[in-house]
Amino acid sequence: MNKSNNELIITRVFDAPRERVWKAWTDSEMLKRWWGPKGFSSPVAKFDLKVGGKYLNCMRSPEGKDYWSTGVYRKIMEPEQLIMTDSFADQEGNVVPATHYGLGADFPLEMQISVMFEEQTGRTKLTLKHSGTAGVNEKDLSDMEQGWNQSFDKLAELLTKEKP
Repeated sequence: MNKSNNELIITRVFDAPRERVWKAWTDSEMLKRWWGPKGFSSPVAKFDLKVGGKYLNCMRSPEGKDYWSTGVYRKIMEPEQLIMTDSFADQEGNVVPATHYGLGADFPLEMQISVMFEEQTGRTKLTLKHSGTAGVNEKDLSDMEQGWNQSFDKLAELLTKEKP
């Protein structure tokens, strides 16, 4: 993990071909099975996978609290790269401040997520860059990093369990 230039950068290698890891990000039924930290579920994952298309995802905490996020796809290079904006949202997809969910007011209304998928002889090196986090306090950045890593743990388990 690297927190430089207002970016959270996480690199992971998954024991699955790039096309399967790409599908886990671009198939709503697969995404719902790994999106969110440990103990969270993802009851809603809707997206229009095209440049300019929007997504709306919901993470549900173990206590039943829903956290919605939305964004717009900026770049899609199948199966190599996804770039999208990222904002907190309400269940209708309207952008809301992080304070709506009890998080710090220092979160910007819009951030960006960039995901690179690199083929490595049947495995996939994934590099996530969550940028635009200038001003976000260390605790919230640490929670963000932990949430991504726990999501990726769930993704690794899903890819291992469901080998073709």
